[in-house]
Amino acid sequence: MEVPILKQGPYLIASIQSALSDADLVELRDGLVEKVGRLRSKGVIVDVTALDVMDSFATRTLRDIAFMIRLRGAETVIVGIQPDVAFTMVQLGLTLEGVPTALDLEGGIAYLNKKSAASGREAKARGR
Repeated sequence: MEVPILKQGPYLIASIQSALSDADLVELRDGLVEKVGRLRSKGVIVDVTALDVMDSFATRTLRDIAFMIRLRGAETVIVGIQPDVAFTMVQLGLTLEGVPTALDLEGGIAYLNKKSAASGREAKARGR
């Protein structure tokens, strides 16, 4: 199942609508990493609100997406992790360590806006 990737200003939004196979997750990873460069995106939001399960492969792939996109010069935030999913992830020792998360899409956009503003201030300070 293909995950739609929408461009919203300087950000890409990937909204996962249902459980994905391992191959689908790899396709999502590759598509996001490619589109970040092609569209010169400053950030990516991966919305997992519709997921009621996240296994170790999905967790690792989301973490890989965030790290790969960071190497491409953009930020990633995972949004919408459901309470039961978070509980299960913790119980199984699955972490998204080093990957920012937010409660919902609004929180994800606010996070990326804040990171973008901070990067702009740092770049301006270096230019002096």
